[in-house]
Amino acid sequence: MRVGPEVRVGPDVRVALLTREYPPEVYGGAGVHVEYLGRELARLADVTVHCWGGPRPAQAGGPAVATYDAWAALAGPEPELAALRAVSIDLTMAAAVRGADVLHSHTWYAQFAGHLGKLIHDIPHVATVHSLEPLRPWKAEQLGGGYALSSFCERTALTGADAVIAVSAENRRDILAVYPDIDPDRVHVIYNGIDTEQYHPDRGTDVLSRYGVDPDRPSVVFVGRITRQKGVGLLLRAALAIEPGAQLVLCAGAPDTPELGAEIAAAVDLVRRERGDVVWIDAMLAKAEIVQLLSHATVFVCPSVYEPLGIVNLEAMACEAAVVATRTGGIPEVVAEGETGLLVDFDPVDDGSRSPKDPAGFVAAMAAAVNSLLTDPERARRMGQAGRRRAVEHFSWTSIAEQTVALYQRVRTGAA
Repeated sequence: MRVGPEVRVGPDVRVALLTREYPPEVYGGAGVHVEYLGRELARLADVTVHCWGGPRPAQAGGPAVATYDAWAALAGPEPELAALRAVSIDLTMAAAVRGADVLHSHTWYAQFAGHLGKLIHDIPHVATVHSLEPLRPWKAEQLGGGYALSSFCERTALTGADAVIAVSAENRRDILAVYPDIDPDRVHVIYNGIDTEQYHPDRGTDVLSRYGVDPDRPSVVFVGRITRQKGVGLLLRAALAIEPGAQLVLCAGAPDTPELGAEIAAAVDLVRRERGDVVWIDAMLAKAEIVQLLSHATVFVCPSVYEPLGIVNLEAMACEAAVVATRTGGIPEVVAEGETGLLVDFDPVDDGSRSPKDPAGFVAAMAAAVNSLLTDPERARRMGQAGRRRAVEHFSWTSIAEQTVALYQRVRTGAA
């Protein structure tokens, strides 16, 4: 179900956005989403962002910000404590949203707060699904027994929400398959967006020089966290077959676990020994730095095994980078095959891990798609230009905010 553009929520309507991430503490697509959605919603309603972390000032013209820390008694290295700390913040958030007219939560880290706030204060709850815990079983590596708790929080919140927002049509299908008790009429598709004024081609080279990237040579760029979801290990296997004249630029940090970080480090070392030309930026970069790296990419590569939408592909497209990405999740709804990039077929195993059934075949196809653009830079350039046009024309945050407040109006009147 799609939400129409009619907007009737006004500045007297109080919206509480509940999230783990908010600038400057953003490490993934959900945080990017809340940053820009909050900014646009603040033009249409009275918005307060409730987020994790220390105090931070509200941006001019943006939403108010309230911050929360986990209960000190839950400090410790045990992996399940991370999930319990999230729930402790949810409890505090739920108490704090009294007086709001709509609660809008993002990811399992805050969705339980939205559910509790709905129960306690009788406030309608809207939940945006950026990913689904049952489709990310590798999270058990990070959370241990806390993965059962994160799954419980998500399931409880989504099945009890007044409305659920899917960030793509494929994401909606996944939601209804994973949680069949949810009424399909309560699940609405509203895409992620992109700020094409901030994400636009930057022809400067100071950032490239800072990180050792040669602006005069072709480059294949990856941007993302080190998590199995993003397929970094698969990309490193493909790198051994990528044209040797191209630089491989990995903007990859924040590993889910030390063990996964060590695994990726070993894979990078292997590529450096056997192929060379690897620039690994083991950090979460500032937005302006990412923009310049994307702007100089001959190819941006997204080897994700699970991606409800893939906002990073929009960022690359807005910077005029041709995209090679996995044909999975919502990615085909963003990347227009043959026009703004190339999609690599993906057939996962049935055990929930999302590993490819034929890893060697997938890796070979990924390398072949990248090489086809490296050897035809003019085609890559045309795809990059078409990608920016598509980002501008179809993924405006203004339109997304209008669709979101139209949904708020529906849940407030019981029509969602």
